[in-house]
Amino acid sequence: MNNYELMIIFTPVLSEDDFKSAQKKYTELVTENGGTIVHSNPWGLKSLAYPIQKKTTGIYWVLEYTANPDFNEKLKIQMLRDEQIMRHMITKLDKNAVEYNYVKRNGGFKITEKMEG
Repeated sequence: MNNYELMIIFTPVLSEDDFKSAQKKYTELVTENGGTIVHSNPWGLKSLAYPIQKKTTGIYWVLEYTANPDFNEKLKIQMLRDEQIMRHMITKLDKNAVEYNYVKRNGGFKITEKMEG
């Protein structure tokens, strides 16, 4: 199992319910294929650096998960078929990136051993 981070930019015309159902769809796809969700972070509506499909904003979502390496091809095919997705990017995380994300999520605190006393 490897650690991955998925960033998706959805079309800005999605309703809140559509956005939540899309998140649920992809988190279920990961878990149904033997992966686990580490963290889900919906960023919401943000401006794009350049227009994509004549749109200047997009709804961002970042998902950190663990899965088998061959699963990503299945995930990529699903995202390419989805008309709500304008862009996506899957990044493999090394142990330093996993630790960095954990520290960032927990307000700058690392995992430490409990002190006896």
